[in-house]
Amino acid sequence: MAGLEGIKQKMNTLRLEQEEAQVKVQDLQQKVKTLEQENLAKEQEITSLSHKNQLLETDVEKLEHAVKEHKDKAEETSQHGAQNETLQRRLQLLEEEAEEADKNMRETNEKLRLTDVKAGHYERKVQALEAGVTQWETKYEEMAKKYADVQKELEDFQREIGNI
Repeated sequence: MAGLEGIKQKMNTLRLEQEEAQVKVQDLQQKVKTLEQENLAKEQEITSLSHKNQLLETDVEKLEHAVKEHKDKAEETSQHGAQNETLQRRLQLLEEEAEEADKNMRETNEKLRLTDVKAGHYERKVQALEAGVTQWETKYEEMAKKYADVQKELEDFQREIGNI
């Protein structure tokens, strides 16, 4: 009778372990899903920043072209002092805008680089969690097999006791 209680207790223990393993697997699957969503958001941010970077590069090219045009005009009209002075001010403003656009482009590139680093980090995290899920699933299958074996042993034991 004590052996039967021991088997029942072991079955209860295995059942509890199995339930705990199922909860962990669900938790890990939820974490994987969350990280995948975060990864998708980061990829979208990367795409957005890449687009913004392209727009800034286009703006820089336009501004550089405008600066070149204004420099050319300033040289052509050097005889006209007042006009030349106005163009010089305009040129200075355009150069400042070009510097600001260049600064924005550098900041955007830095954000893009940081986002790439974060995306790589999250991808590694997802891979690690997926490996953990696989381990828990394997453990769950092993525990389910052990539970089935113990259940069969209990049934065999009960049958033998019934035959006695």
